[in-house]
Parts: sequence; C-alpha cells; structure tokens
Amino acid sequence: MSEAASAPPPAKSKKLIIIIAVVLLVVLAGGAGAWMFLAKRGAADEEEAAPKPARAAQPANPKAPPTYLPMESMVVNLADPGGDRFAQVGITLELADAKTAELVKSFMPSIRSSVLMLISQRTTEELLTRGGKEKLAVDVRREVSRPLGYTVPKPRKRSRPAPEDEDEEDEPPPRVDDNPVRAVLFASFIIQ
Repeated sequence: MSEAASAPPPAKSKKLIIIIAVVLLVVLAGGAGAWMFLAKRGAADEEEAAPKPARAAQPANPKAPPTYLPMESMVVNLADPGGDRFAQVGITLELADAKTAELVKSFMPSIRSSVLMLISQRTTEELLTRGGKEKLAVDVRREVSRPLGYTVPKPRKRSRPAPEDEDEEDEPPPRVDDNPVRAVLFASFIIQ
C-alpha cells in the first residue's frame, strides 16, 4: 500500500505547480502593465518639463481681444434753432490692438476736433433716435480712421424694399473691412 499511498501526492503537486504558474503569470502581466503605464506617464511628464522650441512666426489671432481707448467726454452745442440745446457724449473706441491705440493717441487733438464739429452739426431730433446714434457712430469712425489712412464705406441703400419671401442671395457679399478702428461705442449720451 505504500505505492498506492504515494500516487495521490504527485497529482496534488501538479495542481500546486499549475496554481503557482497561473499566479506567476498574473503577477508578471500586472507588473508589465504597471511598468508600461508608468513609462508612458513618465514620458509625458518629461515632455511637459522640456522647454518648447520657439516658433518662428505665429499668425495673428483673429479672435484676439480688442483694445479699448476712451476719449474724454465732450459737451457740444447742437444745431437746433435757438442754439440752447447741447449734448454731452462719452465715446470709447474699439481698436484692433495696442499699437493702433498709440497711433490714435498721437492724432487725438485732430480727431477730437473733427468729432466735436461732427456732433455740433446734428440736431436733437437726429440724436434722440437709435438710427441717428448709429449714423453718428459710423461718422465718428470715419473721422477717427481718416488720419490713420483708412476709409469707412458708406452703408449701401437698397433701391426698393425687399419682399419678405425674396431670398437674400441677390445681395453682393459684404466688403472686407481691414480698418483697425473696429467700432465706436457710446459710454454716455446726454442731451439737454
């Protein structure tokens, strides 16, 4: 019976060897996976820490925030009959960049004089309407752009009113506007 008693232990040892081999494979696979994960993470950290090479010339960001240049408030007599009405107007210019702001500042006495003359030619009735204020903003933009060498196109008028069901495909494409004076904003507008 000694032979019979010794036969079962080899079967148990085979099971034990298989279990140890499976555990070893799981540990090795887990170790290899951890090593790969840490190696990739270490490479990414090294890339972030490495200095970035200087870029030659980046194109200007068209979505760059504009520069705002406030002008001093102006008090102007209006062109109403009797001459007893006046307007106090605060204007802020929206410009393409700080370089344009410095250029506008160098022409500011001339620009301010032109804007004062422009406002003084308006009547109270014109300036009280939204359309009158919008037209004034376009005209002020034209006066600010003139010393910089830019022109502001006059708005196009339609020869006939468009029917509601007519497609707008017949309109020509909008003009490209490279003027660095982007907009004229009213900070205050008081008429008395």
